[in-house]
Amino acid sequence: MPADLVPVPSGLLDRLTALGVDVRRVLHRAGVALSRFQGPKARLTTREFMGLWTALESVGGARDLGLRLGAEARAHQLDVATMAALHSPNLGEAFQKLARYKRITCPEEVVIDVTRDEARFEFHWLLAEGALPMFLVDATFASTLALARKGTGRTLAPKRVALARRRADAELLTRHFGCKVVFDAPVDQLVFDARLLDEPLLTHNADLLAVLVPGLDAALDEQLSRRALVDDVRRVLRRHMSGERPSVDKVADMLHLSSRTLQRRLGEEGTSYQRLLDEVRHQAACRLLSSTTLEPVEVAFLLGFEELNSFTRAFQGWEGTTPLRWRGASQEHAHP
Repeated sequence: MPADLVPVPSGLLDRLTALGVDVRRVLHRAGVALSRFQGPKARLTTREFMGLWTALESVGGARDLGLRLGAEARAHQLDVATMAALHSPNLGEAFQKLARYKRITCPEEVVIDVTRDEARFEFHWLLAEGALPMFLVDATFASTLALARKGTGRTLAPKRVALARRRADAELLTRHFGCKVVFDAPVDQLVFDARLLDEPLLTHNADLLAVLVPGLDAALDEQLSRRALVDDVRRVLRRHMSGERPSVDKVADMLHLSSRTLQRRLGEEGTSYQRLLDEVRHQAACRLLSSTTLEPVEVAFLLGFEELNSFTRAFQGWEGTTPLRWRGASQEHAHP
């Protein structure tokens, strides 16, 4: 299990204050003490970090707050993964370094799927429960775009932005990203034209990379040596929870194991493939039902169920009620 520590950029509270946010009110709403931010390196648990972003949505004010926090980060607020990315020779290598080293800085995984003409980004918080706060997704996508623009010196735009949320702030988001924004998507996804990966970076610094990379690789190797197989299986299942039910054979093949070895090792860790599949499906179902307007039959398809009745029975086993009743109750709880 990855360490549950999320670094908070220095000066974040000052930045929020400058943007007109009532910081004390936000921290009170999030249940995080102001003293947690004292010292040069503030760190929160994933639950506290998500609570902070959720509180920003509730009392933060401006709808573009997440976009501004992501796009306007100061140089001293960048983590080592972003620094390594910025000093890469081209945009493709920059994105690869961001994905490779991000997991060192916090329990977040960057997944990049490059096809013939698209580079699709997904950002997965490995210890988060439920849907990600809207402002956090906005900030993450805005910071990735800002990295590309800063590195290339060009006002690049993605091909599209897909958001796993109900339609809101469409004009604001379209204006910021400069591309089509799709709502009610299965997952949050930032998509670039694959041809942009060859763009050279003006910020390339081979000497600094030579200093950074060995230490980052050593830290990554140490982390990977401690990682449990159950976490790897969860990662694979989350990545492919979009219209299919990944078989145990397929997951084992992706992890370079035989299905028999995979099942045996999961048993040694006190779980099974079916249990993990149910867990990931359950989490994804709740996220989609609470954050999007997708119908239960659409959610069922995305989670790999062959028919709506099978999904309904499974959901009743998880939550004790039907998907539509659960959605209604969750909306009432969110807007009392």
